[in-house]
Amino acid sequence: MSDSRYTDLDRPPLSQQALSRALVRPGSLWTALSVVDRTGSTNADLAQTARAGAPEGAVLVAETQYAGRGRLGRPWNAPPRSGLTFSVLLRPRVPVQRQGWLPLLFGVAAASAVRRLAELDVRLKWPNDLLVGERKLAGILAERSDGAVVVGMGLNVSLRADEIPVPGATSLAIETAGRTAADHERTGGLDRDPLLRDILREIETHYRDWCEADGDADRCGLRAAYQAISATIGEEIRVELPGERLLKGTATGVDRNGHLVVDEQHTLSAGDVVHVRAAH
Repeated sequence: MSDSRYTDLDRPPLSQQALSRALVRPGSLWTALSVVDRTGSTNADLAQTARAGAPEGAVLVAETQYAGRGRLGRPWNAPPRSGLTFSVLLRPRVPVQRQGWLPLLFGVAAASAVRRLAELDVRLKWPNDLLVGERKLAGILAERSDGAVVVGMGLNVSLRADEIPVPGATSLAIETAGRTAADHERTGGLDRDPLLRDILREIETHYRDWCEADGDADRCGLRAAYQAISATIGEEIRVELPGERLLKGTATGVDRNGHLVVDEQHTLSAGDVVHVRAAH
């Protein structure tokens, strides 16, 4: 009985049937949606599906993930049904050099949904972490698989402070802990179902606009939208680069390909960014 999906009434399971009925429709980007109780990595599972020739628009949601990875291969573990852990399969027909915008697009979409439903000032740490203040609420990981791109997200929803597995992380429950019952009812509280629906709808809208613009982030407004909610631009940063190199400077913007611009002269496509002032 302890393994039942219904033992923790504060963390009810997601309904694959209800989500599919709402999201998988003719003309929608989303062509299939599956909810599994447990898997190693939703990204790895969808990458395998992509290699088998699955069409664009598959969504895989896991109630718990035991081999999930963040950026730089960092592990992440959380109690079952305490967050939203999902991946989507995309096959963008835009120039490859512009496809680096996909995880940033995903971040803009997710941040927009969370800001609206949870009424939190969620911002983006380059390239695609969702922050409340300097606390990490969610992470995004994009990976290529045989011409497709699999983008995964882990969003902390009902995690309590004593359940956070790494320092500096947070959850919707922690950030909204002081709200009244009426506030939670108005914003949807910590209900994962409407949150997932809204995030996927936001992704679809941004993705269609971006594809119609042939991946041009300026023409579809994606770069402006990203920079408007960036937590990194204007900050003094330290960037840990491959090969144990270190770059310090001020983040001055994001270029046409989604790369971080430092001191208006260095352009970075990858690196672990630390906000220096926040680190003190």
